[in-house]
Amino acid sequence: MTAPEYFEQMYAASSDPWHLTKRSYERRKYELTIASLPDREFKRVYEPACSVGVLTELLVARCGTVIASDSVPRAVEIARHRLPDVEFFEGALPEAWPDGTFDLVVLSEIMYFLSTADRAATIDRARAALDPEGVLVSVNWRHDFAEAECDGDQVQRELHAAPGLERLVWHEERDFTIAVLGRE
Repeated sequence: MTAPEYFEQMYAASSDPWHLTKRSYERRKYELTIASLPDREFKRVYEPACSVGVLTELLVARCGTVIASDSVPRAVEIARHRLPDVEFFEGALPEAWPDGTFDLVVLSEIMYFLSTADRAATIDRARAALDPEGVLVSVNWRHDFAEAECDGDQVQRELHAAPGLERLVWHEERDFTIAVLGRE
């Protein structure tokens, strides 16, 4: 698992360390993520590792209640300032998980920072938290980088192999993939 200090240092150096609010790549990826969702309004959504809340803001337009979290207090502070009506909390996966069920869980560019055991536990928690008609979205960068425990393609293979989930949408590009999974 990537050390928490790595993320804390990133946010200490910048209020938007991955330039999520400025890069056209990020904007396009988020728009494709939202476009990949089933055509309906979602009642209750959980987005762990929300960073500064850019994707969270797009989810608010399609969702009733949005709950989001991040392991870095500074990220939560920035996101909360950006979206005061969203319920934010601090915590790291897989331990930090809100109570109740969701009709949408969004795991965007977080899973490859987790150990194999923590990825498996997070997948189990996400699957267990889905309503019967709920969907799980997984977005992953495809290239290797030093801080990652695995690449994004490995994450997608693990999700696809998880019992009780079936792939509803698959979008693949050179740099990232988007999978939308529902209950079998």
